[in-house]
Amino acid sequence: MSSYKGTREAFTQALLALAASDDRFLLVSPDSLKAMRATSFAERFPDRYIEVGIAEQNAVAVAAGLAASGLIPFVATYAGFITMRACEQLRTFVAYPQLNVKFIGINGGIFGGEREGVTHQFFEDLGIVRSIPGITVVAPADEHQVYQAVKAIAAIDGPVYLRAGNGREHVVYDENAPFELGKIRVLREYGSDVALFASGFVLNRALEAAETLNRQGIKATLADVHTLKPIDSEAIAAILQRCGAAVAVEDHNVIGGLADAVAMVSTEYCPVPIGRVGLQDVFPGSGAAEDVLDHYGLSVGDIVNAALRVMKKKK
Repeated sequence: MSSYKGTREAFTQALLALAASDDRFLLVSPDSLKAMRATSFAERFPDRYIEVGIAEQNAVAVAAGLAASGLIPFVATYAGFITMRACEQLRTFVAYPQLNVKFIGINGGIFGGEREGVTHQFFEDLGIVRSIPGITVVAPADEHQVYQAVKAIAAIDGPVYLRAGNGREHVVYDENAPFELGKIRVLREYGSDVALFASGFVLNRALEAAETLNRQGIKATLADVHTLKPIDSEAIAAILQRCGAAVAVEDHNVIGGLADAVAMVSTEYCPVPIGRVGLQDVFPGSGAAEDVLDHYGLSVGDIVNAALRVMKKKK
């Protein structure tokens, strides 16, 4: 069994392992140490923990200075506070000079806003950072993949945004399952009637939808698209070519995230009809996490119905 329970703990455990092997790794916290479940990092590496208080813009600027000095800072806090409140600093002081700063955003998606409402349901974050040049964008599915992904992004040079959750994520992967940055992972390959692409914490629902379709005699191929930028165009295009129709499933606004990324690949390489299962460009309410997803059209049934609709549009 893993020593962490949730994606925040997984991030901290990965960062602890990195810091133990390389003294360039640091944690910059805008009053987010407890939210990130990272108290153990501050206790073990007090000289590599920098607390700036509730000042996300300053946190990014501090991290930029550290990276410019040859260190590798992680800035970790709520997803929206990184991508919205500190967007200009992220863009201008980190992405533009291509500094080696890693950003970890928690409470990504409407799945994460059960207690705190729309101010802490960040369903635009991936679209915001995807639009900024030079940033790698990663949305792993569960705690095991977050742990592996943190290790993977630490090994590359340049800015990265990784979306983490709030502790309610469903475990999809085995603890030792590898994470290959920039490459999709096909999880089910029942056939080529329709393709399902999913990312992040709704992957478990996409898996259930693929199995439901299979029981109905509809053979789907399901892929986990954990790296949204750079997108794995070649592998996605091959699946689109084979299946002729696809559905993108994401806990994000249908504008700017996975669906747009898959659609960009489709229009360039293999135009096919694509359904979008996600937040339909509305501000959601809050409530029990699973119920909120169901209410806003991200249920297993919604994914199945989207697949049936898109199949009717196949040439």
